[in-house]
Amino acid sequence: MTGAIFDVDGTLLDSMPIWEDVSVRYLKSLGVEAESNLSQKLERMSVEEGAAYIKENYHLRKSEEEIAAATLKIVEDFYYNEAPLKPGVREYLAKLKKEKIPMVIATSSVRLHVEAALRRLGVLSCFDKIFTCSEVGEGKTRPLIYEKAGEYIGGDFRDIYVFEDAIHALETAKQAGFYTVAVYDPSAEKDWGRLQEEADVSVTDMRQLMAQ
Repeated sequence: MTGAIFDVDGTLLDSMPIWEDVSVRYLKSLGVEAESNLSQKLERMSVEEGAAYIKENYHLRKSEEEIAAATLKIVEDFYYNEAPLKPGVREYLAKLKKEKIPMVIATSSVRLHVEAALRRLGVLSCFDKIFTCSEVGEGKTRPLIYEKAGEYIGGDFRDIYVFEDAIHALETAKQAGFYTVAVYDPSAEKDWGRLQEEADVSVTDMRQLMAQ
C-alpha cells in the first residue's frame, strides 16, 4: 500500500442513520409524530422533494424552503456534535499514520461537515487532503474524484487502497484501477454480497485490517 483513499459516511463515520431519520427528527421537533415508514418513503427523494412531501402530508404552514433548511441544519448539528467513528477506525488510522502511509478523503458530503466531525473526533490531522464530489464536479458514479485523489498521492493506482461502503462507489474505484476495500455498513446490507464479490478485500470492522 502506497496510499489510502477513504470515504466518510458509512466508512469512517457511523453517520448513515442521520440521513435515514432526519425528517423524523424534524417533525418531532415540531411536536408532530411521523408515520412509521416515513424514512423509506423519503429514501430516494432529494431534500427538496422530501420537504415538499412533508409540507403536503403533514399540513405544515412552513414553506418548503424553510423545511429543507431546517432538516439540513439537523444534519449539520449531527456532524458537529454527534457523529461517531465506526469501530476500529481510530486504531487503523493510527496504524497507517505510524507507517507514514499518505491518507486522503473522497466524500460526497459537505466539506465543513466532514472537517467538523473529524476534528471533534481527533482524527482530522491523519489526512493530507479532502476531496469532495461537489468541488470536483462529479459524483462517485464517475472516477474523477478517485483519480484526483490518486494523482495527489502519486504512484500506481493499483497500490492505492480505496475504502468504501457503497457498491456504486466501490465499483467506480475498482474500474479506475484502484485496490478496493469494502467496509460493511447496515445501511448497505442489501448490497453486502455484491460488495464482497467486487472488492479485493471486505471487512466488517477495520480492526480486521490491523495485521496486514
